[in-house]
Amino acid sequence: MISSDVMRGCNDTIILYLLLKEPSYGYEISKSIRRMSEDKYVIKETTLYSAVSRMEKNGYIDSYVSAGDSGKKRTYYRITTKGIDYYKEKCDEWQVTKDVIDRFVEENLSDSDKEMNMVSATGQSESDKLSTGREEN
Repeated sequence: MISSDVMRGCNDTIILYLLLKEPSYGYEISKSIRRMSEDKYVIKETTLYSAVSRMEKNGYIDSYVSAGDSGKKRTYYRITTKGIDYYKEKCDEWQVTKDVIDRFVEENLSDSDKEMNMVSATGQSESDKLSTGREEN
C-alpha cells in the first residue's frame, strides 16, 4: 500500500485522468483508483471529496446531479477545459518530479552494497561492530 503522504500531490492528476475518460461520481472514482492501482492505493473518502471540492472551486471540474443506472441520484463530476489544461500542467510537473526522484532511487541495491556504503560512511563495517561489540568513532 502506498502512503497517502506520498500520493497527496498526485490526487488531482489521478482524478482528472479518470474524468478525462468520462464523467463519474465519488464512489466510482474511488473504485477506479483502487482497481487501476491494483489495490496499491486506496484514496480516503475525505481526501477524494476535498480534492473534488477544491478542483470544482478552481474551475477544473464541474458537477451535476443525475440518476445512475440504479435510478439513485448521484453527483457526477466532469472535467472542464481549464481542468484539461491543469491536467497537462500536472503531467509535465510529474515528469520533472519523476526525473529528479529517479536520480536518488537506487534499484537492485544488494545487502553487500548497503554494508559497503555503511563502511564508507562510518569507517567500520557492521561485521566489525559485531565482532568487537562496539562502534568506533
